[in-house]
Amino acid sequence: MNPEQKKNLQRLLTPRHIAFVGGDSAVFAAQQCAAGHFAGEIWGVNPKEERFGNLPCFPSVADLPAAPDAVFLAVPRLAVPPVVDALREQGAGGIVCYSAGFGELGSEGLALEQDLIRACGDMALAGPNVFGLLNYVTGAHLWPFSHGGKPVTRGPAIISQSGMLSSYLLTNRRSVYFSYVIGAGNQSILGVEDYLEHLADDPTVNGFGLYIETLRDIPRFADAVGRALARGVPVVALKVGRSELAAKTALTHTGSLAGEDRCYQALFDRIGVARVSSPSLLLETLNFLTISGGPRGRRLAAFTCSGGDVAMLADCADAEGLVFPKPSVTAHDQLKALLPDIATVGNPLDYTTPLWGQEAALEKVFDAALSPGYDAALIVQDYPPIEIGSDRHYYQADARAFMRATKKAGIPAGVCASLPDNMDHQTQSTLIAGGITPLQGISEASAAIASAVVFGRAQARYQKEQTLFRPMVTRKPPDGLKVLDEWQGKSLLKEFGVATPDGRLCLSADASAAAEAIGFPVALKLVNAALPHKTEHDVVRLNLQTSEAVAEAVDTVRQNGEKALGTLAPDQFLIERMVTDVVAELLVGIKNDPGFGLVMTIAGGGTLVELLADARTVLLPAAKEDLLAALSSLKIMTLLTGFRGQAAADIDSVLDTLVCIANMAQALNDQLVEMDINPLMVTPTGCVAADALVQISDQWQA
Repeated sequence: MNPEQKKNLQRLLTPRHIAFVGGDSAVFAAQQCAAGHFAGEIWGVNPKEERFGNLPCFPSVADLPAAPDAVFLAVPRLAVPPVVDALREQGAGGIVCYSAGFGELGSEGLALEQDLIRACGDMALAGPNVFGLLNYVTGAHLWPFSHGGKPVTRGPAIISQSGMLSSYLLTNRRSVYFSYVIGAGNQSILGVEDYLEHLADDPTVNGFGLYIETLRDIPRFADAVGRALARGVPVVALKVGRSELAAKTALTHTGSLAGEDRCYQALFDRIGVARVSSPSLLLETLNFLTISGGPRGRRLAAFTCSGGDVAMLADCADAEGLVFPKPSVTAHDQLKALLPDIATVGNPLDYTTPLWGQEAALEKVFDAALSPGYDAALIVQDYPPIEIGSDRHYYQADARAFMRATKKAGIPAGVCASLPDNMDHQTQSTLIAGGITPLQGISEASAAIASAVVFGRAQARYQKEQTLFRPMVTRKPPDGLKVLDEWQGKSLLKEFGVATPDGRLCLSADASAAAEAIGFPVALKLVNAALPHKTEHDVVRLNLQTSEAVAEAVDTVRQNGEKALGTLAPDQFLIERMVTDVVAELLVGIKNDPGFGLVMTIAGGGTLVELLADARTVLLPAAKEDLLAALSSLKIMTLLTGFRGQAAADIDSVLDTLVCIANMAQALNDQLVEMDINPLMVTPTGCVAADALVQISDQWQA
């Protein structure tokens, strides 16, 4: 956004007057705005003077008494650019363009959308093809349908690229009331990051719920999230597109492993965005973070009054990566003395029905159970409907004891109904007033708490270090590209401190002598940049034990190379000493992504890399602890730490190698396109890059 667009977005979100232009949809939207007790002026624009009932109506935008701060536009698609042009000349601030039939139609509508963009000038435009905008702080609603919100002084904001999803969220029965609901539509001018950036410092917004299909400016998005985090405001994202979106033309394994969704996940992990997979989880996670706060870890203390609830909760929480640490010895002894004989001390804890409703006794139980220290707490309670709730006071007593105990423990907490329906509005309001989140559904509660951990940990890091947001620099790949042959690629790696096998570049006639000088066993490879995937073309031989085996392999490999090339193969071979004592094989790759910048992928390596798909993506620059977290999340970490008594890797050495590779990528900057080191052989004492594939600018010189 330029400065004028920022001013006009402010006018759109906090208008003094609103014009509703069009027919039935505009009329209904104006009536909604009036019903929302908007304190400013509301004007209709329609050639029929009586069209807007009791509201003032003008035949055209040129007849309006002043330039409106905000406009709701619902006219036929071909009429949109001329009306927008007239509004710009009037000096209007911002427009919600409900009219559809633009870029979403493909080539048929793209030209019309470009006309709309030109007509807008510096006005703020939401849409086109958008439901609208709801402002529950001032009542400035620009929305053509009924909606289920209510006025607030503070609440989470919804920013969505799906209008229908916004409508669904508005009618939720989970006691989530929004400050703003903003549709992004086609994002012709304003996108998700623009609204987030504008509202990041708004004191009426205590959280953000985002529905994202794609982001246009990732560094700006990250910066806006950082500003929100600095004031303790969480961002929860429902990002669609987990399916494989990697470029089909990618040269390296990294190109497929570091697909677009993995990059988004790496971004969210880095900046503390809690990612969810459904609308209900968007609401539950927003609720938990804005009411209770973000857990600093995955250690959960849970309480039920039923053994069945214990089992269901344990299964759901385990699936989400939450853990239930056992009570400490001291806590175990205290609980044993406090609980009935029929109760078993554990976590989750079934405190049994004899203590049901015994508020003072339960508070002591909860205090003892929480004393070792946990990151969050949860109690399962299904409330009966009010009309049959003669025993509701028992549930309420348990909840009050739980509230006081968790407040003393200083951890975020929730009350969870095992069935989403079994939590009435009155109970929700009572729990919220006590700083406890009402959560609806055991699986939803488990997933929401797990998602919330991402924000809690980011907040803890930010408060401690103030260095969470390392600068992101998006990079444009070079126009002219070349692939380095393996010798060139490994020479480049060695310049930046990455170890490679002891090797010689030689002619075929010298291969046997080179092997004897290096020492057996050796590997032999045809060196040719036109054959980057050597195994596929059968131009590599491993574990050669004698000079005779090397000489025989040279002839076979040359013939296979010439068959693959369709011409004579240059006489250039690489002889390398085989790496022994291998603990595990890794793939480490770098991709220069136009949106995310330099992206590092760490994966289980070797020939099964894509079959295993055991990968983690990290955005560069990255701190050493980020690399350790990525490495530790891989299944292959079991091998690296010594599986079943086998030798373990030197993890510090692995991390040092990863740092060297990252430094190389950042030093090459825009010149690097993509790179694979596969496999990176990990031994008990270090790492060796056994193969390297590098694609780089054709302007690069060694």
